[in-house]
Amino acid sequence: MTKEEITIKVPSEVAEAYRNATEKEREQIEARISVLLKSSMTSKQERIAKLRQTMDEIGRRAADRGLTAEILESILNDDQ
Repeated sequence: MTKEEITIKVPSEVAEAYRNATEKEREQIEARISVLLKSSMTSKQERIAKLRQTMDEIGRRAADRGLTAEILESILNDDQ
């Protein structure tokens, strides 16, 4: 896995503690931050995938029950 450096803003005391940490401690901190960022990205991607899956399922069910693009268009235009 390739690694890339990023810059983030943190409170001064956090930055100082990081600078004073040993190499091993810094590696552990970097690993934890990496996991945190990756999990937050994965969660968002999973939510989007779930939404798309749900929308596809709704579309399939509607089509199975006879809803066509023309009928949907008619329904949507009735309110205007």
